[in-house]
Amino acid sequence: MYTVGPRDRVTKLTTAPLCDAGAPMPTVVADEHTVLLAFLCSDETVTIITFARCSTHMFGPPNDESFGAHPLAKRGLRHYTAAEVHNSSWLDARIAMNRVHRQHSDALFAHLRHFIFPFHDSTFECLAADFSVTPFAGSMADAVSHMASLLTGS
Repeated sequence: MYTVGPRDRVTKLTTAPLCDAGAPMPTVVADEHTVLLAFLCSDETVTIITFARCSTHMFGPPNDESFGAHPLAKRGLRHYTAAEVHNSSWLDARIAMNRVHRQHSDALFAHLRHFIFPFHDSTFECLAADFSVTPFAGSMADAVSHMASLLTGS
């Protein structure tokens, strides 16, 4: 995970739908530049979130039982509610990691934003330029096949 600094600030993403609190079945399909996240919403529809120009992502703990241990839980991060982190320490660490590159420029990371999607059994986070929301008419299995076809162009 990462260490939170004094400037990290969490805000709710009002453009992202709420996931199902019981079994949202989040699924990630990714390549080097694009990450797709699908999950069930509270009305049992599937939503696909496409993260554009994604630099880094992680998917795993904490679950809802250990959510209080997330470094941003005391900064306003809430269960089952998508959020953006402003002045992200994780993004700062990612920039610092790249500074060993002789052609590094902090400006190369200026477009990145830190997004978090907390689910029942896991949490998804990424650093990406933006995201778009697409309601998907079909099952989760159909959504995963659709996501794979978006990445492969088939």
